[in-house]
Amino acid sequence: MKVLVTGGAGYIGSHTCVELLEAGLEPVVVDNLCNSSEEALRRVEAITGKTVPFHQVDIQDADALREVFRQYPVSAVIHFAGLKAVGESVSIPLRYYQNNVAGTLTLCQVMEEFGVHQLIFSSSATVYGDPETVPIRENFPTGATNPYGASKLIVEDMLRDLCKAPGSQWKVSLLRYFNPIGAHESGTIGEDPAGIPNNLLPYVAQVAVGRLPQLQVFGDDYATPDGTGVRDYIHVVDLARGHLAALNKLQKDATDAGCYTYNLGTGRGSSVLEIVRAFAEVADREIPYKIVPRRPGDIAECYADPSYAEQELGWKTELDLKRMVTDTWRWQSQNPQGYK
Repeated sequence: MKVLVTGGAGYIGSHTCVELLEAGLEPVVVDNLCNSSEEALRRVEAITGKTVPFHQVDIQDADALREVFRQYPVSAVIHFAGLKAVGESVSIPLRYYQNNVAGTLTLCQVMEEFGVHQLIFSSSATVYGDPETVPIRENFPTGATNPYGASKLIVEDMLRDLCKAPGSQWKVSLLRYFNPIGAHESGTIGEDPAGIPNNLLPYVAQVAVGRLPQLQVFGDDYATPDGTGVRDYIHVVDLARGHLAALNKLQKDATDAGCYTYNLGTGRGSSVLEIVRAFAEVADREIPYKIVPRRPGDIAECYADPSYAEQELGWKTELDLKRMVTDTWRWQSQNPQGYK
């Protein structure tokens, strides 16, 4: 079965391609390479011994997408393509709405034209805004605190409306990720953000490997055990396997048309300083850091209740924090300049 993977050369997309290939499926990748590398796909091919068709296409380009759909009889789409930095979204909101919302709209229109109605959408825990309590369940109120989260929420609403339309054949999974970290155990693919990383783990890893002088810790005055932000960090391979589980569920005849929402997380929160200490131990070196003011749009604490995904998809995380940090360090130390 052929599966279109948008943003498939990116961090989560490339790891998901590995899992798809190892499950006997055939990913076809479209990616505009704005924050990813074609080299990642070459390495996916090396890991799996299988080829991955790749087209450098922006999801906002309907004609280019149509060409891909004409060429490959895809049965489902896993949609990762999107801009994803919270801080940047506050600075350039229109670009986030254009890329993430309008791009998804274009993708869905082309899918409709070609009769492809199975979609797995890469959403985010940011749609919960600043939750009143943790752990976070799927039925919690939503309300984004930044344009990145708002763009995900708008797409979720759009996809729900699509599924509710009379006679709709759409089957959609909204996967609300928490904080993916880690890398493939081979150390050959991992997170390689363009410019200075926005996410914690690649920033820590680049400090450890000497690419950056020190880590900036955004705020130590949150109401958390050590004052730094607490997040639910999930190994990217566990997350990739969650997509496979969601795809398997959509493929079942017993699964009715409709929109399904799942949290993908571990159910455990870790603070920024906990991560720094864990990384220092694995890398056997000090990670210099300085405390700086909080970032706009950041919240104190965020971790999942992942029990619904386990119940409905038969999926749960298997890889612990030490493994996440160990795999990140293997990737970064073997590839100090990322894919370059």
